[in-house]
Amino acid sequence: MTSRRPEPVDVTILTSGHDVADARLHREAAALIAAGLRVEVLGLGDAAGAPPGTEVTTWPRVGGAARAGLATRMAARARGRVLFTLDPDSALAAHAVVLASGRELVVDVHEDYAALLADRAWTSRAHGLAGRAAGQLVSSFQRIAGRAALTVVADEHVPPLRARRRLVVPNLPDPAMLPQPGEPAARPLALYVGDLRASRGLFAMIEAVAAAPDWHLQLVGPVAPADEPRLRERLETDPDLAARVELRGRLAPRQAWEQAASAWCGLLLLSDTPAFREALPSKVGEYLACGLPVLTTDLPRQAALVREANAGVVLPCGEDAAVTEAVARQLQAWAQDPSSLHALRPAAAAAGATEQSPYAELAAAVADLL
Repeated sequence: MTSRRPEPVDVTILTSGHDVADARLHREAAALIAAGLRVEVLGLGDAAGAPPGTEVTTWPRVGGAARAGLATRMAARARGRVLFTLDPDSALAAHAVVLASGRELVVDVHEDYAALLADRAWTSRAHGLAGRAAGQLVSSFQRIAGRAALTVVADEHVPPLRARRRLVVPNLPDPAMLPQPGEPAARPLALYVGDLRASRGLFAMIEAVAAAPDWHLQLVGPVAPADEPRLRERLETDPDLAARVELRGRLAPRQAWEQAASAWCGLLLLSDTPAFREALPSKVGEYLACGLPVLTTDLPRQAALVREANAGVVLPCGEDAAVTEAVARQLQAWAQDPSSLHALRPAAAAAGATEQSPYAELAAAVADLL
C-alpha cells in the first residue's frame, strides 16, 4: 500500500521568527483565502492560534543559528507554488528552494531590520560577533528581497527601496478581527496589545499603573525573555500592583482585541529608538478602530496621527522615570474626570475607520504570480 503525497497548495506562508498568531500574518492569510487561494502556514507556536482556513504546521521557537536551520527545514517542506516569507532567515532558505524548483518567492519586509539591530541589546557591541553576523544576515536578506518576484514592505521608508516589483502594504487594521467600539468598563482599564519589552514601554506602563491606583492594566503579548525576570520580581514584591496587572500572553488577533470593547484607552509608550522613530505601529490604527483614545509617546508619525484626530494625548519621550510620571499623571486626571477621556472616543473611532484593506491588493498580486 503506497502513501499518498500531500497535495500542493497555492501559497505557503513560512516564518522561523514569527508565531502563527502574528496579526499581520493573519491579515495576509485572510486576504489570500478571500481571493480563492489555498494557503499553508509553517511557523512557530500553538497551531490553535493560526489563521482560520489554513493548513498549519508549527515548531517550537529557537534562537541564534538554530533559526536558520529551522527555516531551511520549513522551506524544504513547503508545498506552495508561491513561497511567502515573513523574516530574513526564511527568505534566505526559501530563495534557495525557489532557485532549485522554479517556484515564485514573495518576501514580506515588516520593518527596517538594519535600524532594528540598534534596538536589541545583544547587538549593542558594534564589533561583536553577534552584531557582525546579524549585519551580514540583513545585507543578504535585503539583496534577496530586492530580487524576489514580489517584495512587500510595511511602509514607504522600509528597504529595499528598489525591487523587481515592490508593493507597500501598510499595517492597517482588519475590521473583521476587531470588536466594535463598546461601552467602557466601570473601572478604569488601560490596554496594550503587542510584544512586551522595555523599549516598547513595558516598565513605563507597569510603573505608571503602580502610581495610578484606580487603574487596571491588561497586557496582551509575549514578554521578552531578557525582561521577564525583572517583571516577575516587580509584581511579586507588590501584591496590589500584581492584582491590577493582567498578563494574557500571546493570543490570536480576534482574542487579543476582545478586551478593547470595554477598555478606557490604549497605551503606546515606545522609546525613541532608530527603528521606532520612523515607524507607524499597527496598534495605533487598531486602538482607534476600537474607539480607544491613545496615550502615546511623542514619536513623529504616531503622535501626528493622534494629534490630528484629537484622539488621545501625546507625552514627551525621555527617560523611563519621566515617561512613567507623565503617564501616571494623565491616568489619574482621567480617573478623576472620566468624561474628558470618553469624549475622545468618537474621534478615535472616526480616525480608525478604514474603507479599503490594502491586503486585497496584496492577494491580487500573489494571484498574478500563479
